Amino acid sequence: MRSRVSVQDSALRNGNFSLLIDPVRSEDAGLYEAWVTYNTEVQRCQVEMGVITVTLSPPSPVIENEPVLLSCNSSHQASLVETCWFHNGHPVPTARTFCSLPGALSIFRPAMSDAGPWRCQLRYSDNKIISTTYDLQILGFDGPTNPVVYAAAGSAAD
Repeated sequence: MRSRVSVQDSALRNGNFSLLIDPVRSEDAGLYEAWVTYNTEVQRCQVEMGVITVTLSPPSPVIENEPVLLSCNSSHQASLVETCWFHNGHPVPTARTFCSLPGALSIFRPAMSDAGPWRCQLRYSDNKIISTTYDLQILGFDGPTNPVVYAAAGSAAD
């Protein structure tokens, strides 16, 4: 992890011995412990870090009209009770376009309008709610519904 972690030396003088991990990976989940010695006093701190991930199948890039599966997983140990998905802040109803599975969402024919932030919210048997956002990028044609463009001879067309 050496290349992904840092401690702010200037913050240590103020009693802040935080560890920054960037980027966080799934395997980083677990118990972290810090020991700080000052004169003869030893301070100890333990922090449990959970990790939530969203993965795409097939992997990026997502092509317009080709099915994609968004999977949401967490290192939380309780049983998963419910998965909710939100697109642009609005709940996603399961219909013929979307199909929600435990921890996953299938988009059968992704359109350019499906690009943007998708939030996965997981609720567990211990009532813990964990969520994360994934910015979905879609490759496709985002132009007029009738892709015929007229331009005057001698002018530029975009």
